Amino acid sequence: MIFNNKKSEKRTIFNFHEKGTGEAIIFLHGLFGELSNWKATIDHFSKNYRVIVPILPIYDGAIQKDGLDGLVNYLHDLVTELNIDRFNLVGNSLGGQVAILYSVAYPEKVIRLVLTGSAGLYESTMGASYPKRGDYAYIEDRVRYTFHNDKIVTKNLVDQVFETVNDVRKSIRVIKIVRSANGNNVSEALKQITTPTLLVWGRQDRITPLDVAYRFKKLLSGNTELRIIEECGHAPMMERPEQFNEVLENYFNTETFAYAHVG
Repeated sequence: MIFNNKKSEKRTIFNFHEKGTGEAIIFLHGLFGELSNWKATIDHFSKNYRVIVPILPIYDGAIQKDGLDGLVNYLHDLVTELNIDRFNLVGNSLGGQVAILYSVAYPEKVIRLVLTGSAGLYESTMGASYPKRGDYAYIEDRVRYTFHNDKIVTKNLVDQVFETVNDVRKSIRVIKIVRSANGNNVSEALKQITTPTLLVWGRQDRITPLDVAYRFKKLLSGNTELRIIEECGHAPMMERPEQFNEVLENYFNTETFAYAHVG
C-alpha cells in the first residue's frame, strides 16, 4: 500500500503493508530487509491483530532528514497518518535500533517493545561496514553469514542485496544510514525505556551475538524478558518463524513469563 501525505509542505510517500484488525503491531525490517522477511509473522498475527509493516525509506530518499532520526520521524508520521493511538513495536537488526529510538522519543505510543537481533550496541560484518561492490560471491557469503542454516538463502535474496550495493544511488543512501547507526550507540537510550520489552535472539546469531542480548537486558530499565531460539541466526522471523511467532504470541498473551530457551 502506498499512501501520499499531502498535509506537509513536501509530500511524503508512505509505502507499507497492512493486514488484519484489532490491536496494532508494527514490524520494522533491517538494513537490507523487505516485506517478505515478515511473511510468516504477518500471516500468523493478522488473524487477531492489525499488522503494519512499513518499507523503511532507506534507499529512495523519501525522508527529509538523513540517518536514523529521519527513519524515526518517518515512522511517527506514518503512525499519525494512520491515526494509531498506541501499538506494539517489533524491530529486527537496524529496525530494532529505530524501534529503540522511537520508544524513547514517543514512550506514550508503544505498548510493548520487541527487539530481535537488534542493532545499536554492536554489530559485525555487514551491520558494521558496507560490503564490497561487484563481487557476487562475497555478497552471497555475507548473506549466508546472517543465518545459522544457510539453506534459507535463496538466489533472489542474494540478488536483492547485490543489486542494492551495486546501485550508486542506493549505496550512497545505505552508507549514510550505516554511518548514522554506527555513530548512534543506544546505551543511554535503553536506560530511559520503561516500556515492557521482549528480547528474542538466535543462539547462533553472529552479527549481534548472544552476549549483546544480555547487555540489552542489563541496560533496559523496564520489565525485560529474554527468549533464546536454538539453531537460529540473526533473523529468527525468517529462519525459525514458527518458534518466533510462538514466543511473540505467548508474550502478547501473558506479557510476563520466565526466562526460557526455545528449541
